[in-house]
Amino acid sequence: MSTMTSTAFLPALLASGGDSRISVPRGANVNRYGASPFPRATLGYASSTANDISLDAFRHLERVAAALPAGALQDADHYAAALEGLRARLRAQWALDPATDMVFAPSGTDLEYVALALAAAHSARPVTNLLLGADEVGSGCILSAAGRHFANENALGLPIVKGDPVEGLGDTRLAGIPVREAGEALTCSAVRDAIDAAAREAKAQGRHLLAHVVHGSKTGLVLPDLGAIDELLDRHGPDLSFVVDACQARLEGSELQAYLDRGCVVLVTGSKFMGGPPFSGFALVPPALAPRAPLPEGLARVFRRGEWPVGWRACTALPVDANPGLLLRLEASLFELEAFNAVAADARARVIGAFGAAVRALGERLGARLVPPSLGGAGLHLATLATLDLSALAGSPDIVVAQRWHRVLAARGLRLGQPVKCVARADGGWAGTLRISLSMPLIREFAALAADALPARLASDMRRVAEVIEAAQRPVVA
Repeated sequence: MSTMTSTAFLPALLASGGDSRISVPRGANVNRYGASPFPRATLGYASSTANDISLDAFRHLERVAAALPAGALQDADHYAAALEGLRARLRAQWALDPATDMVFAPSGTDLEYVALALAAAHSARPVTNLLLGADEVGSGCILSAAGRHFANENALGLPIVKGDPVEGLGDTRLAGIPVREAGEALTCSAVRDAIDAAAREAKAQGRHLLAHVVHGSKTGLVLPDLGAIDELLDRHGPDLSFVVDACQARLEGSELQAYLDRGCVVLVTGSKFMGGPPFSGFALVPPALAPRAPLPEGLARVFRRGEWPVGWRACTALPVDANPGLLLRLEASLFELEAFNAVAADARARVIGAFGAAVRALGERLGARLVPPSLGGAGLHLATLATLDLSALAGSPDIVVAQRWHRVLAARGLRLGQPVKCVARADGGWAGTLRISLSMPLIREFAALAADALPARLASDMRRVAEVIEAAQRPVVA
């Protein structure tokens, strides 16, 4: 077996080319999110947090790597050409406007800099970034959305300091709107009105407002809707722009295009619903937003030239080299998207419907309610992700207990999404939750099962989850 296809080669590369979150500690086989850069025989309903790479995707990467000439993965020209090929494949898979541009990044957190840079370039004013639902998006986004480094290392391997401003983005102001109050989701009209007020305030201060839209939060929320976006754009014109956090990727190509048609930048990752290994991200950019002025100088300490569109002259200061780990992670994600799209729509719908029934049965067995909007509609953000509120269980488990149960489940090969703070307790704390979600590779696997085998498989999986939680509730006898 050659070095390019050795057992250790691919996992090592897949866990490289990012910040510390991607690293697998010495002696361990998973990163801090419990995800592995090689296939494992685990039960994986954790795509709301992070996936193990699937066996099919891993074998695909082995074939891709084996076909490359020596040194290709480290070659900057190959890197740029391969990313350009990925852009074309993504446009084709989602049936996007051929003029749609794309910026690739080592994580969804890094993508915040893309939205900030484009907003600043087109407004020629300092940017106020309005982050929606900070508790239901990635934790590092609070720093990157403020134009600051979110870690002490990054994919370029350059020395940076967490919390320091990215040069050229240091005048960014961060504001926020919660998506829940006392555990209840805000209405679209409430979010619309909050954005409206923030846009007026920003204009009065001589600033441009970049407002976040959340399409598929950690608990499946979409806020605000397209009607509210249209209303706000009509009202504020060039004083307001939108970036859509669709990092869960639980949406169809037509939904992506609807945002792009409104001039929104859309942030997506390949490591959630798409089922690729962590971490990778891509920003979809409407052609009208291609920057004419040079990008902020600090982006040269975050991105490589090939990760930005070939035709963008504003990117010439970015370093010209390669990130083979990111390229392979993106390739794995695209493999999963293409394989998912090859599954018949009725087969996908059958799997998603059976998943919903199995999760509801799990909730009934445990006495746990579904946190709205879980399983509340046909959209991918609703039908493929469920959050269970554990507060009605014996002892009213809080978020700390849920985190412990999450670790116990993982130790038994049952990977669920991390607990999220979305259900408020009367004492001011947070109730325990667990998230269960489908991914593209899991849907593809289930779609191949016979009609009677699918519900039996899902029932067996949910029974295993229930048995671990029930055992964890029993008092320990000394």
